[in-house]
Amino acid sequence: MAFMSVDTPCLGLFLLCSLIGHSLEIKVNPPQDFEIMDPGLLGYLYFQWKPPVVMENFKNCILEYELKYRNVDNDNWKTIITRNLIYKDGFDLNKGIEGKIRTHLSEQCTNGSEVQSSWIEASYWTPDEGSLETKIQDMKCIYYKWQYLVCSWKPGKVAHSDTNYTMFFWYEGLDHALQCNNYLRDNEKNVGCKLSNLESSDYKDFFLCVNGSSNIEPIRPSYTVFQLQNIVKPLPPEFLHISVDSSAEIRMKWSTPGGPIPARCYTYEVGVREDDITWESSTDKNDMKVKKKTNDSEELCFFVRSKVNIYCADDGIWSEWSEEECWEGYPGPDSKIIFLIPICLFFVFLLLLLCLIVEKEEPEPTLSFHMDLNKEVYSYEETLC
Repeated sequence: MAFMSVDTPCLGLFLLCSLIGHSLEIKVNPPQDFEIMDPGLLGYLYFQWKPPVVMENFKNCILEYELKYRNVDNDNWKTIITRNLIYKDGFDLNKGIEGKIRTHLSEQCTNGSEVQSSWIEASYWTPDEGSLETKIQDMKCIYYKWQYLVCSWKPGKVAHSDTNYTMFFWYEGLDHALQCNNYLRDNEKNVGCKLSNLESSDYKDFFLCVNGSSNIEPIRPSYTVFQLQNIVKPLPPEFLHISVDSSAEIRMKWSTPGGPIPARCYTYEVGVREDDITWESSTDKNDMKVKKKTNDSEELCFFVRSKVNIYCADDGIWSEWSEEECWEGYPGPDSKIIFLIPICLFFVFLLLLLCLIVEKEEPEPTLSFHMDLNKEVYSYEETLC
């Protein structure tokens, strides 16, 4: 058997060159035609791309794409791994959007090593129509009672007198953006909008755009995105019921506000006014026990309000306070004794009356006289009927 002698340094160099050559062979190109597209849904954008040009020996490999995106003023990138060629998400169009994407080769094609392409980037900005001061101010939206949405705004700082604003909205489930058909008006100008019958719109991004028109200059549009459950203002609780558990403890119970979510989604704040002292307590149940501050208080008043809690919404708006319910003349320990005295006298009177009735119904004795004429002696015997 013949043996071949190989110099150790040469062998190491050969292996290193083989590894480098192997790693150089495994390359993948980035996706093609990456773009951010606006379909006119007021902030709901599409990221789309085409597959990369793939070398012949990798055509049967599974390709994955790593997508990162953010608003330009945000320090954090959102990362998505997908095999699709499109991805959709909502954005605040008042700011620019930027994204980047690269290709990943599946491990079965790379012997377990990670192989990615270089990044390619894209960005999107809405056209800067009009000056920033023409855009509306103080935009506020409240979703009342899970029934209707009211949004209001003020004109831009430098908006001319002929400027009027219009509002458009969209959420997933609508085919296209719709315009408000019930404006709130002041001096013949649109200053708000009321939207009703927003079917299946909860727990979805709700997109708004308030644009404007003027004969003097273009108006900068204003974009807003939120979810309705985070701006709900529920009805105040009703049917406040007060009961006394002890001389110093009172139990209150109230109804759950109406709406499409379960009772566990509400939190409550209870106000208690005892004579001239007022304090508040919080609870996630629709009842509560409170203790009196003093035993001499003559009036206790209660009121309660509600909002959607952190388990069912990111935020919420407190309802109005319920009507005040008061408990007057609360019986203390001394008043209990005073209260028992007339009760005892009443029972004594009933007992005496009962005794008189029984005595009246007892039979009276009947006297029978006998006279013995011979002995001239008189006698009687008592007989009962």
